[in-house]
Amino acid sequence: FSLLQNLDDDTISGSNWITENNVQHSLSQTTKTTRKPYCGYKQQTLSKREQVEEESLLAAIQWPTPTNSKIAFLQSTDPLHSDFVIVKPSGSFKVGDQLEVLVRLKDFQGKPKQYGGDYLQARIHSPLLKAGATGRVVDCHNGLYKVFFTLLWPGEVKVSVSLVHPSEAIQVLLRLREERPDRVYFKSSFKSGRYSETTECNVCLPGDLPVCNFTDLYTGEPWFCYKPRKLSCTSRISHAKGGYQKGLLTQEESLFFQSDVNIKSPILSSGPDSVIVKPNAFTDSISIDRAEDPTVSPSGYYYEDEWRSRTHWIHHFNNSDDITKCLQGKVIHLFGDSTIRQWFEYLTAFVPDLVEFNLGSPKNVGPFMSVDLKHNILLKFRCHGPPIRFSTVFSSELRYIANELNGIVGGRNTVIAITIWSHFSTFPVEVYIRRLRNIRRSVIHLLDRSPKTLIVIRTANVQELGPEVSLFNSDWYSFQLDSVMRKMFSGIAVHFVDAWEMSLAHYLPHNLHPKEVIVKNQIDVFLSYVCPLQ
Repeated sequence: FSLLQNLDDDTISGSNWITENNVQHSLSQTTKTTRKPYCGYKQQTLSKREQVEEESLLAAIQWPTPTNSKIAFLQSTDPLHSDFVIVKPSGSFKVGDQLEVLVRLKDFQGKPKQYGGDYLQARIHSPLLKAGATGRVVDCHNGLYKVFFTLLWPGEVKVSVSLVHPSEAIQVLLRLREERPDRVYFKSSFKSGRYSETTECNVCLPGDLPVCNFTDLYTGEPWFCYKPRKLSCTSRISHAKGGYQKGLLTQEESLFFQSDVNIKSPILSSGPDSVIVKPNAFTDSISIDRAEDPTVSPSGYYYEDEWRSRTHWIHHFNNSDDITKCLQGKVIHLFGDSTIRQWFEYLTAFVPDLVEFNLGSPKNVGPFMSVDLKHNILLKFRCHGPPIRFSTVFSSELRYIANELNGIVGGRNTVIAITIWSHFSTFPVEVYIRRLRNIRRSVIHLLDRSPKTLIVIRTANVQELGPEVSLFNSDWYSFQLDSVMRKMFSGIAVHFVDAWEMSLAHYLPHNLHPKEVIVKNQIDVFLSYVCPLQ
């Protein structure tokens, strides 16, 4: 490999590219007949039905915006000056009741905010019981927010509210999503014999340099790389994350993204912050409802560190024999990003007879496969197609979930789990909608030809946020995408593992890759679909 040139620092990117005869191509549009930018999401041809759906999805996630776009930092939301109050804190509460909380936001000068659009997260919890659940936040568009909780267990129940981002920061995130979809960039290596080159790639490439069009023939998913100088487009050998753009914010904008000031900062109560909940004579807070609605909130709660769903019974697979019994004779396909790779890792580590078969794949990238020959179990993981910010994925392993699903026969011994969200947060939502449309079409076809196939979708989850991460992977971006996913897959015979609530309701600090106790609970929910309790 020493013969390979390392052309990383010679990556062709849109900003400067010298052709053979040393003419500098600049991106300034000098000629009138400039080619349209390769922005696939702007050039989708949608059927009438798809058009209507896309418009209603975008309308559903429309976020309230401040009346004035230029707001000084001192007039932005300050969690320290803000507070919340429990409505009727001394009332008598029992399991099953609603609890209402009023949040009053103020700016850094202590003045009440007059408009909405802030992003809040809220939960109720009883630390000694290791119990927790999320709340539903309603924006009153005047600086006030109502949060509704369903009280699901008896005892002392504490309320916590945090400001994830002020509305002024959300405006910046909106702008970046529309104007800077290139803020995470990708690269591909091209190789022929001993010669190799690396060029920049994305869903959309600026300028009018020659490009390689890697748009997928079956799904129409767009993907482009700048053309290498000497090599042909067919010589592409790999895909990788290129990097993150710097300098995205103005000085003033960066004030809206400060750790310990206005990113995931707690808002405190101005009165009592807990209530006493009495047991209900008819305790069984599960209203087992066969039809699964991914938009029901909350979908479940933790009690003694175990997730309890409000829509179906969950079996807790505490010993590996139970998992082996459940998965015997089955093929399990896991598709998506590193957050579902965690399922592969957990199951392989926890079940002794499930042994990883070394496919020689790059670490953390895959594809991966574990086999239990004794009980005839096959577990596979494969990452989703681009955009994916993994280190290096071989071109031959770069596959779209929709196409993979089309190649699965299905049946009662086939289990499929999918998650796709995090790597789409830097793009306009249309890019994500198209991806889900393709996957949904394949899911429907698969269920049509093999109705006994079990398909599970793992939702997004919350994560630790700092000033940098927020611009690329904010929970707000994930929340928007997750809302779209739940709407697009509701009414289809798939099941959901609500990783969002399971990460938000838990007492552990937020983490892109939730800790093992949370993953174990996700697996319990997943396996309870595979092997429902009779």
